[in-house]
Amino acid sequence: MKLTLYQVDAFTDKLFGGNPAAVIPLQEWINDELMQQLALENNLSETVFFVPAAATDAYDYHIRWFTPAAEINLCGHATLASAWVLYYMLGYDKPTIRFYCKSGLLTITRRDDIISMDFPAWKPEPVKDFPADLAVALGFVPFKQVYKQRDFLVELDNEEAVRNCQPDFTRLKKMGEKVIITAQGNAVDFVSRFFAPVVGVDEDPVTGSAHSQLIPYWAEKLGKTNLRAKQLSRRGGELWCEYLGERVTIAGKGVFFMKGEINLSGF
Repeated sequence: MKLTLYQVDAFTDKLFGGNPAAVIPLQEWINDELMQQLALENNLSETVFFVPAAATDAYDYHIRWFTPAAEINLCGHATLASAWVLYYMLGYDKPTIRFYCKSGLLTITRRDDIISMDFPAWKPEPVKDFPADLAVALGFVPFKQVYKQRDFLVELDNEEAVRNCQPDFTRLKKMGEKVIITAQGNAVDFVSRFFAPVVGVDEDPVTGSAHSQLIPYWAEKLGKTNLRAKQLSRRGGELWCEYLGERVTIAGKGVFFMKGEINLSGF
């Protein structure tokens, strides 16, 4: 068996920026163990697989995402990369792409070179009883408040604090939680970083799913629904965001890096 693999840098207009995702289109599902092994072999923050829906389904593709260590329930940059591959490599020409996943229906649209994704809004709530080790794991950086929905969301004092944070990834992994740190931005509405050693990714370059929490949080805090965001990883990434109540829109660009063939004849 041979599979085609594409690699796309998402949430950037520059090669070697944003977040690289491995995209493997399938005609039918392969087994979960093999998908996990492929994700480990690729060793990117996410490898994404999608298959065409049945004619009777109310969506176009079923999509799944794997880190090197585990399957996750939602991933923004790999969804954007999948849409990029469909639009620009596989000739998809419908107005929208409807992906179905463990988090429900995701609707994708394109305007010029910007791909927009309709994602769930996950409003984080204040947490009082957060792990005592959290402050230590974040290098004792001062923070204002801890919130949580899927992941911990920690607001820091300013953009420089987010940029300069030096987490202890071993402690974060032992906590068993993924952690977002964020602050109001200088030239953008808000900035963030995302740490997920618990699923094999110490720091994710740009994390669309984290913005399902960040957008409702900052929309309420700043009193605006249209926001511009940056993720302050070493690669960096830019996102255009909109808060729609129960949904959010996350938009960005993508850059093609490579196309390859996976040989599974000996598997």
